[in-house]
Amino acid sequence: MNEIATLLDPTVIRSGFPSLRDGRIYLDNPGGTQVHESVYAAITDYYRDSNANLGGPFETSVASDRLLAEARAQVAGFLGAGSDEIAFGANMTTLTMHASRTLFRELGPGDEVLVTGLDHDANVAPWLLAAEDRGVVVRQVGIDPEVCVIDPNVFAGLLSDRTRVAAFGWASNGAGTVNDVAALCALCREAGAISYVDAVHFAPHGPIDVAAVGCDFLVCSAYKFFGPHVGILFGRAELLERHRPYKVRPAPDEIPQSWETGTVNLEGIAGTAAAAGYLRSLGMETVAAYERGLATRLLEGLSAIDGVTVYGTTDLDRRVPTAVFNIAGRGPAEVAATLGQQGIFVWDGNYYALELMQRLGLEGSGGAVRVGAVHYNTAAEIDAFLGAVADLA
Repeated sequence: MNEIATLLDPTVIRSGFPSLRDGRIYLDNPGGTQVHESVYAAITDYYRDSNANLGGPFETSVASDRLLAEARAQVAGFLGAGSDEIAFGANMTTLTMHASRTLFRELGPGDEVLVTGLDHDANVAPWLLAAEDRGVVVRQVGIDPEVCVIDPNVFAGLLSDRTRVAAFGWASNGAGTVNDVAALCALCREAGAISYVDAVHFAPHGPIDVAAVGCDFLVCSAYKFFGPHVGILFGRAELLERHRPYKVRPAPDEIPQSWETGTVNLEGIAGTAAAAGYLRSLGMETVAAYERGLATRLLEGLSAIDGVTVYGTTDLDRRVPTAVFNIAGRGPAEVAATLGQQGIFVWDGNYYALELMQRLGLEGSGGAVRVGAVHYNTAAEIDAFLGAVADLA
């Protein structure tokens, strides 16, 4: 057995993912992972046994109420939160659009919001739009393109007593780099600002404990951690209570339901609970340890190929197993298409990390190629990918 396959058994893990049986190499995971079989079963069971809207006096509606409560508890356990601090939505972008309007509802000229030049635009544009609506001042944290992480000292220098919200990511979907979110959240607390953390790219790769990190809000997406297309919002209960979300009049006033617009995707939430339960059964520390081996192999292999440029820090303590690179003389779209023809799936472009690609000087030339492993990938798949890249280079 390969040295990095001692923490998780790849054969056992892969047997739980039906779509992996076709011989394709899925390294497009940062855009959306394959789905665990427990998710298939949970969605099927919901449609067969409990398909009804909430709040009714009959059996299937009562079962749907119970399922939603159980799903909140499962996801809360995955994030280290309370069940009353978990709201579901269509996706992270929609939830953040909603949260930005709600948190800015009573703000105005002179108030400030802090965003970064590293984030996915779903954690930038909603705040820019809300700031425009309310006359709020926008400040932006720049990044060093050599490392592609947020420098806490630079971050601290842009916080002020007028900063009301600071939005930043746990891991960069555009570079695979990891920020010191605990330090950033501590700086927000000191400044009296609300911290809003995008954990979409981090959630499949490592443990999340919102209490330990000290964030006020955190968002992630189940389809990035082996589940269906459902967005998840954690918010500290006192903040969910304090801020009045926009909602229709008959909708519940109590949290967290008050933060959920319309009928939630109950079948998707059933699948989301299954995905969270699957990962909790593995243990995210175990997942992270296994993936570190994949990351080492991936980054060292890419860096050893002449003509390949890899972006972001080489410090494995500050990375997930995602790498963004270019090959001299070949456009990112060409590289991704050629690999795709060989059954190796990767992304190219900016992946909505618009500001980052601009700061790297890549936006005008098609961005970069992105490859991302997760715990169902193997050393053999990484080696096949590296061989194909070497051939192209």
